[in-house]
Amino acid sequence: MDREQLKQDIISAYEFRHATKAFDPDKKIAQEDIDFILETGRLSPSSVGLEPWKFVVVQNSDLREKLRNVSWGAQGQLPTASHFVLILARKNVKYDSDYVINHLRHVKKMPEDVIEGFFDRYKSFQEEFQILENEKTMFDWSCKQTYIALGNMMTAAAQIGIDSCPIEGFDITAVDQILEEEGLTEDGEYGISVMVAFGHRVEEPRPKTRKTKEEVVQWIK
Repeated sequence: MDREQLKQDIISAYEFRHATKAFDPDKKIAQEDIDFILETGRLSPSSVGLEPWKFVVVQNSDLREKLRNVSWGAQGQLPTASHFVLILARKNVKYDSDYVINHLRHVKKMPEDVIEGFFDRYKSFQEEFQILENEKTMFDWSCKQTYIALGNMMTAAAQIGIDSCPIEGFDITAVDQILEEEGLTEDGEYGISVMVAFGHRVEEPRPKTRKTKEEVVQWIK
């Protein structure tokens, strides 16, 4: 494919994407398409490559209704979306936690001597960015990573003509309680970060508006 055409296709996908408030419930996303979208999330970058996320695809109508009752920002999306994804963030990503050690050893396949050296560097990083201050600062850091995956999944969806909507309008405590009751938090190791709905729009959105390039880009030469 021509490079300029590829760039234009990507920009067109960004222009196509909008925060869809309600979807056509009769139009379902093909399995291979939702698998593709989720794969772009799985392959997304994360700080230090720790992948502190989990993607829960909620297709069960009863669970969707429970979530709708505590998610004011998803009233139109939960009943109509073809696929509804909860993006969970890992709570404990301390430099010497079992999760980090296992991830380095079994996923990144680092040699033991490299892992030992990693601890000091990662500890300094977490101290410098005040990640170790308390449980909330650590969880917030994990949540930041999930938004990288969120953006990539929405962009990938738009590139193949699928609509999406990111959702933060929910009662965090209530959603976490529901997830705990459903056994989806791995004994409290994960908490809700953000939600995202996928499907096909029922009506065309208003024209997209954005600040000008001159307002948001500054060059220092």
